[in-house]
Amino acid sequence: MSHPVELVQAVREGQRLALARLLSLIENEQPQGEAALSQLYPLTGRAYIVGVTGAPGTGKSSLVNEIAKALRAKIYPGLHASRPPGVAIVAVDPTSPFSGGAILGDRIRMRDLAGDAGVFVRSMASRGSLGGLAHTTSSVADALDAAGFEVVLIETVGAGQAEVDIARHAHTTLVIESPGMGDDIQAIKAGILEIADILVVNKADLPGAENAVRVLRAALDMAGNVGGAEAGWQVPILQAVATTGQGVQTVVESLLRHREYLQASGLWRERGQRRVAAALEARLRDRLAERWHAAQPDGRYRDILARIVRRELSPAVAVQEMLEDEPAPDAVERHPAERAGARR
Repeated sequence: MSHPVELVQAVREGQRLALARLLSLIENEQPQGEAALSQLYPLTGRAYIVGVTGAPGTGKSSLVNEIAKALRAKIYPGLHASRPPGVAIVAVDPTSPFSGGAILGDRIRMRDLAGDAGVFVRSMASRGSLGGLAHTTSSVADALDAAGFEVVLIETVGAGQAEVDIARHAHTTLVIESPGMGDDIQAIKAGILEIADILVVNKADLPGAENAVRVLRAALDMAGNVGGAEAGWQVPILQAVATTGQGVQTVVESLLRHREYLQASGLWRERGQRRVAAALEARLRDRLAERWHAAQPDGRYRDILARIVRRELSPAVAVQEMLEDEPAPDAVERHPAERAGARR
């Protein structure tokens, strides 16, 4: 079932195998997947997309597992009654150095969701992408949105301080911390708190949990509650123990309250537009880079790279030089490699 029309119909009928097939095509950037998603795209824009991020070892996967179960057991006030209730999880895993696929650590931790027909778990490999997300995460989330899932939870790879990309791809960003993760300053480095709409100290049964809460509260107070400065939302700091379910209901209630807040304040539309803009810019940047590389004379890029290594050029001057010498647009269109890429 690789024909886009058949695939779209099967996904709209709720066939999970067809959805899995579509997600594989999207992740591998196959033309059939892109064509099918283009047909499904008018059905997107309704799911509540929640990003879950934090350093490795904070218990993100276990907490996402419990949040999904709690969401499924809860009546969704204000969500689309015409759509069957369901939660999708996109777990971005590190890339296997052997197969290039995802290392399925998250699937192992979420195995107790396997029997729930209302929960769909998808692992995808980061494939070297920075910022905690995979190259096609946004498109995968769109496909799940079009398939009718009310909530899409995106768990980042666990890259630590670099995981700020998720804030541009989600309505709500949940930042997970835990006690005993190093010095107290670790939690407030590199703007990780600046993207938080909700903060959760997981593993709150461990020593140091109360101190972690105090450090986070002080950091937010010093920054003027940065995560909610946009429109007055006060970032809550919650405590949870994913292994026992303690505090998970409070986390879910905060998520739904933030969703209602976004809709009432008009930020729902604004963040949706920000997400679309981020996806468009990323795709445009990638395609322009591909076209530029295809249009270069053989060996030119390697020559310039060698000059940078020899310290004859700085990277900034090299980029300027390459762009100034860029072939005319019609020459780019006629380049054989570009035409071959278009046929693919």
